[in-house]
Amino acid sequence: MIVLFDKKQQRIPLKIWTETLDQIDGEALKQAINLTKLPFAYKQVALMPDVHTGYGMPIGGVLAAEETIIPYAVGMDIGCGMHAALTSYTADQFPQERVRSVLHKIKAAIPLGFQWHQQVQKGEVLDRMPLHLPLFQEEEKRVRKQLGTLGGGNHFIELQKDPQNRIWVMIHSGSRNIGKQTAEFFHKRAKEVTHKLRTELPTSELSFLPLETQAGQDYLDAMNWCLDFARENRQCMMDSVMEILESTPLQELDIHHNYAAREKHFGRQVWIHRKGATLAADGELGIIPGSMGSSSYIVRGKGNPESFLSCSHGAGRRMGRREASRKFGIDQVLAGLKQHGIEIAAASLKDLPEEATDAYKDINTVMKQQADLVEIEIKLTPLGVVKG
Repeated sequence: MIVLFDKKQQRIPLKIWTETLDQIDGEALKQAINLTKLPFAYKQVALMPDVHTGYGMPIGGVLAAEETIIPYAVGMDIGCGMHAALTSYTADQFPQERVRSVLHKIKAAIPLGFQWHQQVQKGEVLDRMPLHLPLFQEEEKRVRKQLGTLGGGNHFIELQKDPQNRIWVMIHSGSRNIGKQTAEFFHKRAKEVTHKLRTELPTSELSFLPLETQAGQDYLDAMNWCLDFARENRQCMMDSVMEILESTPLQELDIHHNYAAREKHFGRQVWIHRKGATLAADGELGIIPGSMGSSSYIVRGKGNPESFLSCSHGAGRRMGRREASRKFGIDQVLAGLKQHGIEIAAASLKDLPEEATDAYKDINTVMKQQADLVEIEIKLTPLGVVKG
């Protein structure tokens, strides 16, 4: 762990879970230092080993704030997270032909990317949508068709095997468009509030909402619902996959890695913002996915207080999407997957280079750098992937 604390630039220290500073891009480091200047930031700021540039706050960052929420420090995809399930099958029962067949059935059953269901969906979470908020009144019809859909970008559904040769299913997805709309709507509100309070900030992307305000309470209502929606969204997709597999999960695990929660740290109740970071409380199980084509991990938290009981949410990007698209070709990415015996079904191949394995940091290095945050329970090797 690296500690940076220049008292001329920072109010509080910055603690970084990498071996060297050159493992962090300059913009992400600048964003992290900006966080340490905030008047309501508490104790320290933590950066996980998968850290990379985001909006205002770097992805892979953990911020403790006193009675304050920063919409962009929660993230654009509120409730984005992971769901993993152990099936009753062994890898011997899944030759490549069967993996390929299952992937195409999943692709046919679950809307991917910008696709939605044609019909309104049913779900307990939809029955308690916060319709007292104008944003949700506007988005209601669309939201009701998005439950049980994957989304695009780095979201995926994978078939994996563990060292005991058992088959797992892993899903990475979030709150779909409503999470993004919520982030953008309340960021605008936060800019208005911050301006009225005449609070000087390093960047407007760190505009905040005091929780004593109506806007702050409205954001909490919206965020907490988005978290529930994201969790049920993943569950609906997992149910669909299990139906295709004709299997009942033997074990299931679901976690968020874009959220804020009120927690007690260093003797004080604060709002922990985990943006691209996962809870790693002592004994708590978590999921850390790799990049497309690399291993993923089921982990157990060690409860390290220095990271606010947090760990990485994945491998983390080492190059932006545009750079990856320029550097890698579709055929190159497909050849790499084929070389490792990994089948793929995608909504569109044109965006595949953005998710190339080499566009991300090495997941094994990331895991070594956070050995004091989590211990590995199960290593999962991909057999096939559905990309949004």
